[in-house]
Amino acid sequence: MRATAAALIERFGMEPLPVEGTYVASTYRTAAGSAIVGLYSEEPPSRSLFHRLAFDELWHFYDGDPLRLVLLHPDGSSEDIVLGSDVLSGQRPQCAVPAGVWQAGELVAGGEWALYGCTMAPPFTAECFEGGTVGALLPQYPERADDIRRLAIPDGHETSMPAGFAG
Repeated sequence: MRATAAALIERFGMEPLPVEGTYVASTYRTAAGSAIVGLYSEEPPSRSLFHRLAFDELWHFYDGDPLRLVLLHPDGSSEDIVLGSDVLSGQRPQCAVPAGVWQAGELVAGGEWALYGCTMAPPFTAECFEGGTVGALLPQYPERADDIRRLAIPDGHETSMPAGFAG
């Protein structure tokens, strides 16, 4: 029996992540590192809007349909990474996103849900997060206009996590 997004949200006690928008639950936190389990889904809508972190982040694919990460590098280059279980066709089971790289994520078209995890050392805090707006990203990455218009934080919206938020 295939799980549903609603069942996974309930099982892990997931809630929408402020600013970024994906469903997450914290699964581990110490002074040395942190881990979350997250869900991209069509219903309820869940994806990650563009953001960058002050520390490297390691993504892990767990179950469901493939997900797509869009990475915008400081040198102006960009790339797509597909995380999924079909590694022989080029999908990856994990991916490291270096500190300072803008990242956004969503289901691959046609998918229902994807269960993933992210780990960080040092741990995630509100202070290590910066959200990316359409107006800030579009001039730097014009070739990614479609992705930026769909996955960036709308201009004028909050780009910082709430004070003290630790995921």
